[in-house]
Amino acid sequence: MHRGGSSRAGGFSTAATRTVILAIAVALAALGVDGAASGASAAGRARTAVAAPAFTARMLNGASNNAAHPKWGEAGTNYTRVASANYADGIAKMVGGPNARYVSNRIFNDVGQNLFSENNISQWGWAWGQFLDHDMGLRNETPAESVPVPFNASDPLESFTDDLGSIAFNRTPAAPGTGTSSTRQQVNTLSSFIDGSNVYGVSAARLDWLRNGSLDGNPSDNSATLLLPNGYLPSVTARGNAAKAPAMDLFGQEMGNPTDTVVAGDVRANENLALTAIQTLFAREHNRIVAELPKSLTPQTKFQIARRVVGAEIEYITYTQFLPALGVKLSPYRGYNKNVNPGITDEFATVGFRAHSMVHGEFDVDFFDGEYSPAQLAAFTADGIAVTDNISQHTLTIPLSVAFGNPALLQQIGLGPMLAALGEEHEYKNDEQIDNTMRSVLFEIPKPGTTDPAACQTPVVDPQCFSDVSDLGVDDIMRGRDHGMPSYNAMRRAYGLPPKTSFTAITGESTDALGAGLTINDPHILDFVQLRDRNGKLIDPTGPGAQENAVTGVRRTTLASRLRAIYGSVDKIDAFVGMVSERHVPGTEFGELQLAIWKDQFQKLRDGDRFFYLNDKALPEIMSAYGVNYRHTLADIISLNTGVTVPHDVFHAAP
Repeated sequence: MHRGGSSRAGGFSTAATRTVILAIAVALAALGVDGAASGASAAGRARTAVAAPAFTARMLNGASNNAAHPKWGEAGTNYTRVASANYADGIAKMVGGPNARYVSNRIFNDVGQNLFSENNISQWGWAWGQFLDHDMGLRNETPAESVPVPFNASDPLESFTDDLGSIAFNRTPAAPGTGTSSTRQQVNTLSSFIDGSNVYGVSAARLDWLRNGSLDGNPSDNSATLLLPNGYLPSVTARGNAAKAPAMDLFGQEMGNPTDTVVAGDVRANENLALTAIQTLFAREHNRIVAELPKSLTPQTKFQIARRVVGAEIEYITYTQFLPALGVKLSPYRGYNKNVNPGITDEFATVGFRAHSMVHGEFDVDFFDGEYSPAQLAAFTADGIAVTDNISQHTLTIPLSVAFGNPALLQQIGLGPMLAALGEEHEYKNDEQIDNTMRSVLFEIPKPGTTDPAACQTPVVDPQCFSDVSDLGVDDIMRGRDHGMPSYNAMRRAYGLPPKTSFTAITGESTDALGAGLTINDPHILDFVQLRDRNGKLIDPTGPGAQENAVTGVRRTTLASRLRAIYGSVDKIDAFVGMVSERHVPGTEFGELQLAIWKDQFQKLRDGDRFFYLNDKALPEIMSAYGVNYRHTLADIISLNTGVTVPHDVFHAAP
């Protein structure tokens, strides 16, 4: 990582030298839409020697993107489906299956062994994926029906304690008019489009609070810039009364310190340090673009230009960097297709876009002498962050549990160092294993009385430090049953893939037998007996390289044998479990099913979006008039907004 000044990239130029000014008519600005009549006055004010045509801005809530189908992609509409819903009664009742924690202990449990991406994907892989997810989908969560998952403390493969006796799980409420006499559906509360709604929100009230200026419910009379005290997202107290700030989800330690919560376009912005950092980055990017525009433009015009460019930048990075890095190759783009519904499918949201296995259990931030004061370093240590001292360069190792619900830590670390750190370390392999930070202690902090919080999670999670279980793998299984997801083979058929006829056909292994003397309840079935690095070289499982260099691992029992012992029949496997158990398609981070789900959804989001960046005529006009270019790599945007120079391709870490 290199710190310091950086040259501007992407063709910005002095706007005062331009003679052609783009006229943007904006009406109903609170929702981000305009029309010819309502935009006339704005267009007139913007004209100079040559008048440019006005363009239509995206609605904040995604409505009216498609003239013939104005509800397609709109916030508050139901997820679409590729396959028929799978409910036990054909309407709404969840299908049964093996206890989800029982499955998690035998399939998702990584027993503390790290396996990394075989394609050198950095932590930007999962971090950008989560940021993107929060731009496209959020299920309605209230009111909720509790369906707790029984916790078996006597399970021989259970190493954690749950004082509550069950793992909390709440069903997604049925969409209005469904689930009684018609098939239960679920509501997506966000715009389906990749449009920066995670930065701006999908309502006028939230955007009004986020923009500098008056707080009257109408964002169109505010400043062009977003509220960013000292360059960071505003806390809920930034406008005085925290109770009047937009609702934000609370995570981990925020439960006890809710006023530390920061506000963004999406309610989940505080979930972890990486996500908060990316949210902050694109809020800064909006303000940077505003500063590049002529002062003669109205605040609302500058706001809409910046919003248009930020949305295009997110799309551009997604389709030219993120997806190619992960091996997702789409069919050639042939322009906007009004017959394509860009809505998020339930299969994508509930199964396919859940890549929790990728999430690394910690963040390593490198720093040099003098970058942090002794008092800061002492505070980091007290919070559970390990400080490693080397000869010249040192490292802060931040466990995920410390990074959960801790937005104040971002300002202490610094935005540039945090973003650079994401590109310097490999993410975990996208397989069936889930780090115990998420598989057992999600959002938890060590129980009171723990003398060394860092030791509870570094190098691996210590079960003795925690008293409850919160398992994201359990949630992945149960959410599929809740939303009526088809079984694994039924979902393969829905995506045009042939069903698998054996467990070994799924995993690519040679046997589905546990082996002599072993049962599915023997803790030793998960032992790693062989580790290899990305070059195929054997690694000593007890040596220092075991936790840093392993890409593949062989266990005492095959994954196929454990799947067979749990499910009995290939046709009974939960879709999520089968999907993550598949052998990867060469050159990608995915098995066949997950790759097919991603291709289907991202092509729909591209082809069914009238404002997709390759179809948006306003973007070249903005470039021509003001020199504002959306064609920035993620590295460009980091450099322009933090002064930190990172490698051109942040999605790949050094081998």
